[in-house]
Amino acid sequence: MSTVNELASEPLNTGSSTRASRGLRSNRVVVTGVPRPPIEQLDQLAGYGVATAHEALGRTGYLGPELRPIQQGTRIAGSVVAALVWPGDNLMIHAAVEQCAPGDILVVAPTSPCTDGYFGELLATSLAAHGVRGLIIDAGVRDTAELREMGFPVWSRHVSAQGTVKATAGAVNVPVVIGGQIVRPGSVVLADDDGVMTIPARDLARAIEASAAREAKEQATRVALAAGELGLDRYNLRPLLKDLGVEYVTYEEYHE
Repeated sequence: MSTVNELASEPLNTGSSTRASRGLRSNRVVVTGVPRPPIEQLDQLAGYGVATAHEALGRTGYLGPELRPIQQGTRIAGSVVAALVWPGDNLMIHAAVEQCAPGDILVVAPTSPCTDGYFGELLATSLAAHGVRGLIIDAGVRDTAELREMGFPVWSRHVSAQGTVKATAGAVNVPVVIGGQIVRPGSVVLADDDGVMTIPARDLARAIEASAAREAKEQATRVALAAGELGLDRYNLRPLLKDLGVEYVTYEEYHE
């Protein structure tokens, strides 16, 4: 099955029909005016970790363990501006900056795997000037020391000094695929030290409510565990061990 990224990178249809014209446009397009969720709700979501939200929403939307932060101790939530780029070419990242607004997170995916450093200090400076909260990129970044120094958060698949060119048109604010998940423009991204997840904008309020409930439950468990209660009892795991055939024997019995 073709991914969104593969479909977007297929050869352009040069036919003269209306449908062909739309196909042509969909491969080289900058979509403007994407609706965004309320920034106040994004700020609320940022109060919860990725692991908490991921569990609260039924373990959906995780973009995979390959996306790693270049910094530590940072958590962000924001509305997605998506850029579909060609291997070794960051032209559409520059086009995407114009579409960014305060509270956004730029999400970048190449049409096929690439380790090149698409993004560095100068692009981060431009994004920061527009209120962008961070970058998620399924490729490489560079200038990591400078990015950490300026406090611009980045999650990337690779770190590479290899630069890129600006020569090939891609697309801005079309759906992209990262880690087997479709990330749509105007949806929500939550990212921290544990990774990155995407949440449909329509589910943002539910994500906040479910994350708050899970955090309250975890706090109660934390108090119980700190008081000495065992996870075996807290989670009622002893019957499960018995059903699985686990036996308790003494040291002497085991070594008979």
